[in-house]
Amino acid sequence: MPALDPTTGIWTVAALATAAVILRPWRVPEFVWALGGAVLLILLGWLPLPAALKAVAEGGDVYLFLIGMMVLAELARQQGLFDWLAMYAVQHAKGSGQRLFNLVFLVGTLVTVFLSNDATAVVLTPAVYAACRAAKAEPLPYLFICAFIANAASFVLPISNPANLVVFGSQMPPLLDWLRQFSLPSLAAIGLTYLMLRLAQRKQIRQPLATCIDLQPLPGGARLCAFGLVLTGIVLLSASALDRPLGLPTFCAGLATAGLIHLRQRRSPLPVLKGVAWGVLPLVAGLFMLVEAVAHTGLTRHLADSLAALAQHGEAHAGWVAGIAAALAGNLMNNLPAGLIAGSMGQMAELPGSTTAALLIGIDLGPNLSITGSLATLLWLAAIRREGEHVGAWGFLKLGVLVMPPALVGALTALLV
Repeated sequence: MPALDPTTGIWTVAALATAAVILRPWRVPEFVWALGGAVLLILLGWLPLPAALKAVAEGGDVYLFLIGMMVLAELARQQGLFDWLAMYAVQHAKGSGQRLFNLVFLVGTLVTVFLSNDATAVVLTPAVYAACRAAKAEPLPYLFICAFIANAASFVLPISNPANLVVFGSQMPPLLDWLRQFSLPSLAAIGLTYLMLRLAQRKQIRQPLATCIDLQPLPGGARLCAFGLVLTGIVLLSASALDRPLGLPTFCAGLATAGLIHLRQRRSPLPVLKGVAWGVLPLVAGLFMLVEAVAHTGLTRHLADSLAALAQHGEAHAGWVAGIAAALAGNLMNNLPAGLIAGSMGQMAELPGSTTAALLIGIDLGPNLSITGSLATLLWLAAIRREGEHVGAWGFLKLGVLVMPPALVGALTALLV
């Protein structure tokens, strides 16, 4: 029996591992499948161990970013900040589901822009659930906002999505150049996402809400946590403006906030550490290794050369192809590995700025079609499961088909036309 061709073997293992991450058979955690596929490739000799370790190490900034954000989110949850924010939102909704919808969408946009889409998934989702519980409202129409705006607003600023760090890497544009290129596409994506979500959920949000809300004073620990979140946003904006990596500042802000609160309260930090979804980190590491293995097959080089050749015949046409292809790829394999491939393509070939920008928009916005399309959506899914809510792949897809395509077309049109 002839030996399996390494290229075919890598593609087979990577495809099966990615499918398992998306489908989550037997409810086995996603990171088990991603890491398992990567380890299998190493054992079979198709992914050299030094290359695998290098791929894991390249995600260092992303790991630090995620740890900082998840610690801040769990801290805010345990200190009661989410419950207080929920009561505040319901009080200001004044019994109107439409007003609560608008308020959640606005807050979700601001959190995504200034703290990242992962922060929206892990920080805002529990607060929205608590608000719906206090208002005696059906949670899902409002929880869906957290999932969709987390991706739709994720290219307003470089800090709005860790995938932006992956796609551009050391070639990240200065902040003013970024704003000139992505402001109009971001407005289009956010506006059309709001419009389609509002239309899709119009019946559910017409239901009246509870109005007898007793807003208690904000606890001391929650105030410190809110201060930590605001300070983190300022630090991230400053780091972005100075063209510095974002992972370490986020990590330090999260640990400093947790340390300050627990020293003041003289409590052990173990409950916070136990509440963090640590499985996200090995999932990201496994995906990094799978992408490195795929790169060894020469696919990334072929895609980069093909896109560069297409751009020579028309930048706008190349931008549309790049954006739509990246959006579809992000849904099929998760946008983090798709972003890694896009980032590698930018290093291998001379691509016009508009083509790279279109790739980024596809990577960031495209995953609103699939429940496992982005890391933020996976974090959102974990957050709603924790609250006892369940959304299946088919249910998310039915809403995503209505929401994502208009937003993607609008953003690419604003960029390329």
